[in-house]
Amino acid sequence: FPISQMGFLTPTQTLSFLILLNLSSIVSTADNTNVVYKGCSPQKLQQQSSQNLQSLLSSLVSASAQKTFAATTTGDVSGAYQCRGDLSTSDCYLCVSKIPSKISKLCGDVAAVRIQLSGCYLRYEVVGFKQVPMSQFLYKVCGSRKVDDSVGFEAKRDSAFGMVENGVKSGGSLFYTGSYMSLYVLGQCEGSLGNNDCSDCVKTAEEQAKLECGDSTSAQIYLFSCFISYSFYPNGVSGSPSSSGK
Repeated sequence: FPISQMGFLTPTQTLSFLILLNLSSIVSTADNTNVVYKGCSPQKLQQQSSQNLQSLLSSLVSASAQKTFAATTTGDVSGAYQCRGDLSTSDCYLCVSKIPSKISKLCGDVAAVRIQLSGCYLRYEVVGFKQVPMSQFLYKVCGSRKVDDSVGFEAKRDSAFGMVENGVKSGGSLFYTGSYMSLYVLGQCEGSLGNNDCSDCVKTAEEQAKLECGDSTSAQIYLFSCFISYSFYPNGVSGSPSSSGK
């Protein structure tokens, strides 16, 4: 479902990337190549930009066979991809290589796109789009099950969140996954961030998780430059339905 829809841009306009997108949830499952959400600009690409985009996408897909993050520019189109930190380069390639066809199917030939799959994302934009802050909130997936705080959920979640903040900052890979008393957490930042900026971004995502998802037993929070997720299993039973949206 759209969060907003705006008109065409000129190269000098500085409206944020996020506002120009129609963010929509498709599906969210464990499959690395299933779509979590899409963001599509309403502005169409010019012919030359379209040619540059095809070269850019080819370059990014090729790079994904060797590394889990890359950013580059071809002509007037800039883009980046990133795979989840626990994916191998072969799995990263399998994930990223699915995105160009999904762009064509879900967005068409437009001036800015962000496609988030379960295991990776890819984004691009033409000159004239201003980047939003790294901590800009993009999307949420909140578990529909609620937890009784008599089990100390909030304290456990806060402790687990602290582990994520420290983990992404000190681990060197801007990625952390771990568990604390039946609460499983994951956090990752875009590869262009420094350690301190990554930790700050994750902190913002954690606050958004509390605000947006409250006492849900699970949550995924996507910001422009980082994301976090948690799942709490008070009875040791996994799996819960989710509700999602902006």
